[in-house]
Amino acid sequence: MRKLIKFFKLEENKTKVSTEIFAGLAIFLATAYILTVNPNNILVNGSADPRFSSVFIATALGAFIGSILMAFVAKMPLAQAPGMGINALVGAIVGGSLGISYSLGNVLFLIFISGILFILLSIIKIDNKPIREKVFEGMPKCIRDSISVGIGFFIAFIGLKNASIITGNQFTLVELIDFGSKANWVLGGPACQAIVALFGLIVITVLSHFKVKGSVIIGILSATLLSIPLKVADLSILAGNVPGISWNIFTNLKSFFSFGSNSTFLTIFKEGMNIPQGSLFTSLMLVISFSMVDMFDTIGTVVACTTNAGLVDKEGKPLNYGKIMLSDSLATCIGAMLGTTTITTVVESGAGVAEGGKTGLTSFTTAILFLLSIFLLPLFAFIPIAASASALIYVGALMLKNITKVDLKNIRNSVPAFLTIILMPLTYSITDGIGVGIIAYFLINLIIYIINRLKGKNVKSNITLVNTIITILFIFYFLIPTM
Repeated sequence: MRKLIKFFKLEENKTKVSTEIFAGLAIFLATAYILTVNPNNILVNGSADPRFSSVFIATALGAFIGSILMAFVAKMPLAQAPGMGINALVGAIVGGSLGISYSLGNVLFLIFISGILFILLSIIKIDNKPIREKVFEGMPKCIRDSISVGIGFFIAFIGLKNASIITGNQFTLVELIDFGSKANWVLGGPACQAIVALFGLIVITVLSHFKVKGSVIIGILSATLLSIPLKVADLSILAGNVPGISWNIFTNLKSFFSFGSNSTFLTIFKEGMNIPQGSLFTSLMLVISFSMVDMFDTIGTVVACTTNAGLVDKEGKPLNYGKIMLSDSLATCIGAMLGTTTITTVVESGAGVAEGGKTGLTSFTTAILFLLSIFLLPLFAFIPIAASASALIYVGALMLKNITKVDLKNIRNSVPAFLTIILMPLTYSITDGIGVGIIAYFLINLIIYIINRLKGKNVKSNITLVNTIITILFIFYFLIPTM
């Protein structure tokens, strides 16, 4: 134990082993839903697909390896797992949304290529700095400062949606669930899910007020207990009676490593390179899309979580930033070989930060739990999404405090910052929010600069070369779907 304390520098970071373990557990409980949601998202037929258990194992192993890299390479309290935005996109592509018959292996191969590209961006240096670090520094400060606030709203919105507190509306897009409707109060229904999440949120908040250690974990577990009589949690999962969720994990492991038709392990080398004829340009666009989403999703999440934990330098840059990005790049390649989508730093890492996690011991704890989940799938699958949603809403509320760092006095900065913040939840994408904010910043400041020059004022431009390149890349990124 003493070696762990010394390796992860717990004393220097003014934290304890128990705090780090609780933080890692909090991240896992908030992220466990990914284990079953990821296979359902990327497989067209969900749990009815014979590859479901294989993708589940790939998801768990990918999250384990990604979090281990974050623990021992970057030594930061950030966990990694398949990104929910990317896996939904992959499911749509495999389902034929592009009009081209891509197999799951094809798409995983393209993700693998995007991971290789990321590694190159993480090790190739310009002016003695890796390209990905130059990208971060090239982002306007007002955008960087607004990212954690936007992600806070985004995380909370995910939680509100997962708990059915916010539902769809054909006229206003979203609305509060109708608690007055009897149909919503059937056991296991939307109102019951909402009550479970709100109960968990209240428990977490009250316990946090009294500084009770493990408040997030206690809140999630309390919400899970309440979900049993409300039929939000499915007891049949624990019995192993749900398709695709079984206690017989050794049979699933044997199938995973068999290289057979039900396996996704190394499928990128077996079938992935056989890209459909006539899809070369589309495939190139997909690689660029995967790269852009992974890069800016990771930057956004890392900035938000490290800012909340105070793990940033004087300029607001995350500590060990280069190693964090390298860990992310390697995890993406490994995940694709295992048979899962882009491995990225998950926004649920904020739950660990809220518990006081400050070192790699937090992510190491999460990694071990992901590994154990392979053998205890029904147990972890039993925790309903509504219960873990309470932690997401709470973390979102905590991140709101960072709005004091955003420059709201200067309109040329406040408008791009506002667009970054508001569009993350509204577009359901960290990357889209950052992209629109950066483009808005570029255009506003370029026009102001031109007008000032025409007036004869000798002023310097706020736009840098790197900022211009990033803006062009984002414009290209937004145009990709129409090309």
